[in-house]
Amino acid sequence: MVGTPGRDALTGGIVDRPGHYHRGDMVNRLSPDDAMYYFLDRSGTTTHLGALLILDPAAAPRGAALDYAALVALVENRLQLVPRYRQVVTEVTLGLARPLWVDDRDFDITFHIRRSALPQPGDDEALSEFIARVMSRPLDRHRPLWEMYLIEGLPDGRIAILTKTHRCLLDEEQHLEISEVITDETPEVGHYEEDLWMPGRPPGSRAVTMGALAEAVARPGELVESVFSGTGPIADLLSLADQSVRFVGNTVQQLVNAAPDSPLNTTASAARLFTFVWVPRTQVQEIAERFECSFNDVVLAVVTGVMRRWTLSVKDSMSHGETVRAVLPLGAREPVADERAGGGWICEGRAEFITDLPVGEDSPSVRLMQVAGLAERYSQSQRRMTPGLRPLLPELGVVPFADVSTRVFNRIFQRSYNVPIRIADRRIGCRYVNGVPVRDLFTVPPLLASRALAISVNEYCEKVEFAFLADRNVLGDLPAMAGYVLDSIDELATGGFEAITDTGAGPRSGTAGSPEEE
Repeated sequence: MVGTPGRDALTGGIVDRPGHYHRGDMVNRLSPDDAMYYFLDRSGTTTHLGALLILDPAAAPRGAALDYAALVALVENRLQLVPRYRQVVTEVTLGLARPLWVDDRDFDITFHIRRSALPQPGDDEALSEFIARVMSRPLDRHRPLWEMYLIEGLPDGRIAILTKTHRCLLDEEQHLEISEVITDETPEVGHYEEDLWMPGRPPGSRAVTMGALAEAVARPGELVESVFSGTGPIADLLSLADQSVRFVGNTVQQLVNAAPDSPLNTTASAARLFTFVWVPRTQVQEIAERFECSFNDVVLAVVTGVMRRWTLSVKDSMSHGETVRAVLPLGAREPVADERAGGGWICEGRAEFITDLPVGEDSPSVRLMQVAGLAERYSQSQRRMTPGLRPLLPELGVVPFADVSTRVFNRIFQRSYNVPIRIADRRIGCRYVNGVPVRDLFTVPPLLASRALAISVNEYCEKVEFAFLADRNVLGDLPAMAGYVLDSIDELATGGFEAITDTGAGPRSGTAGSPEEE
C-alpha cells in the first residue's frame, strides 16, 4: 500500500508515502490547542484518553492470531500513519514560544506496548480495576505520550487491548488515536510497505531559544507587510477580535445560566475508577421506533436514567424539576447514516452544545420525551453552543499565553456543565486486529479538572457500548452505574404510552429546567 504524494497537515512537509517526509526547514511547533492540553497536565489533572478493545481469538479465521510479538509488529508497521507517536514534546526556554514536536532518537516501541494479565477469574470487575489504575497514572513526558497494553487472562480465552493517548496528539480529525490505526474492517490484515523511519536530528536548546526569539522579532515586520497585502497577522488578529467578542458573549451567557450545584464539578484526586456495559442495539432501536424519536434520543434518555439513579443514591430527596447539565457533540444530533464513512470513534475537538437532563422526572416515558425536546431545542440554539476548552490569545508576542490562559479557561468553564458525554456520530462496523475480531469497543474519555465524571457511548456492531470514567474519591460507587444502564433501558423497553397520553404531548414536546429565551 503506497500513499499519494501530497502535503502533510501535521508537519507541513511533502509526503511521498505514509511516514516518509521531506521536512525541510519548517519548525514543527505544537498548535495552540496542542499546547493547551499539554499544559493542562500541570493544573492537577491528566488529559489522556483511549479505547478498550475486547477480542475473541476463538472466533478468528484459521491462521489469524494475536500475541505480544504480533501486536508489536502490527503497531510498528502502522506508526507511519501517526508520526506524532514517535515524537516527544520539547519545551522552549522560559516559555518564549509553544513547545516543539521532536523525533524521539531513543524510541523504544516495547516501552510503549506492554503485556499484562488479569488475576483470575479475570472478570469485568478485574478488567475495570486494571484500566482504572492505568488511567490514573500520568504519561512519561520524556517519551512519546502514549501507551498500549495487551491484557490476557479474560474468560473464554478472550484478550483485550487498552490504548492510552495524550489529548495533545489528537489536534485534528486526521490525527487518529492509535486504536483507530491498528484495526481493519475485514479479517484480511492490511500491511504498508516497510517503514524506513529514521529520527531527525533534534535542535539544540540554543537554536530553539533563538528560533523563538526570531519568530517574535519577525512579527512586527509581518504586521507592517500585512497592511499592504491584506494578509498575515493583521487578518488573524481581526479574526481573533471577532471571535473573542462572540466568545466572551457566549461565556457570559453560560456563566449567568450556570449548571446546577453538583459534586460532579469536584476534583479530589488523580485516582480513577472505570466501568463499562453494553446493551443490544436492537433494543435501543425498538424504543426509538416505538416513541418516534431518534436513536440518540434514547441513548441520552438512558444516560439520564443513570444520572437519576445516581442522584437518588447520594441525596435524601430530589425535586421534580431537578436537572443535570451535560455537554455533548453536535454531531450526535445528526449522526452519519453510512457506517463506512470516514472517521473513527474518538470524537474530540468537535462542535458541542449544552443540554439539560431531566433527572427529576419520575416517568421514563415523559423523561424520554423531555430529553428529546430539550436536545432538539438546544442543539439549534446559539446560546447553548460551546467553543469548548480553548486557549485565550494563543499567539501574541513572546508571552506563553497557552499556559496562562489554560488555567483561566479551566476556571471559567468549571460551572458551565456538570458532565461531558461523548456520543460517537456514526455507527462503527465490526473491526479486526491482526485478523482477530473485536467483540467490544469502548472508548475511555478524558477527565479534565473540575469534572468528576465523564461518559462515552459507541454504537459498535450490534451493541451500544457505555463507558464511565470517574474520580475515585468523588464517585466511589461508580461500578453501580453499569447496573443503572441496564435498569434504565429496561424501564424504557417495558414502559407504555400512558404517561405521554396523559400529558397530551408528543415525544418531542416535553421540556424541563428553566425557560430560556432563544
